[in-house]
Amino acid sequence: MTSQQPPLPVRSARTARTRFAWHHFAMRFSSTPRGARLARHLAGERLDAWGVPYGSDAHDALTLTVAELSSNAVRHGHVSGRDFRLRLTAEGAAIRVEVTDTRGERLPAVTESAASADQDGGRGLLLVAALTDRWGWYPCADGPGKTVWAVLEVSP
Repeated sequence: MTSQQPPLPVRSARTARTRFAWHHFAMRFSSTPRGARLARHLAGERLDAWGVPYGSDAHDALTLTVAELSSNAVRHGHVSGRDFRLRLTAEGAAIRVEVTDTRGERLPAVTESAASADQDGGRGLLLVAALTDRWGWYPCADGPGKTVWAVLEVSP
């Protein structure tokens, strides 16, 4: 009597929810307000080229997420002479935004009490948390710094 194992189920990496082929964009920007604006602008163009059209809810949420994370990298992660990196990845129905800066000791945290009603800042990560499905951060493995990431599931 031979024992045969049942065949392994075929698992496709692409499900019925698949919207994107694999796309990747990465670029370094100067750690200045101009660099943050350029990151937002180029991310918006890249998203449109990937099929997330200008003016759609997903496009607006993702470009605002890029703007907030880039602005935080410039404001809180700035080290003189060092750039920040933006990375966008689209696969399946998800788009991932990653912004890496070189200040590993200034860690992101969402605290609703941090921003009072009369303050100008302090709400960026609250906004990112509200606009995306999940977000977080991890320390850089190849040097000083941290990467803050956010993922948005885009419905077809």
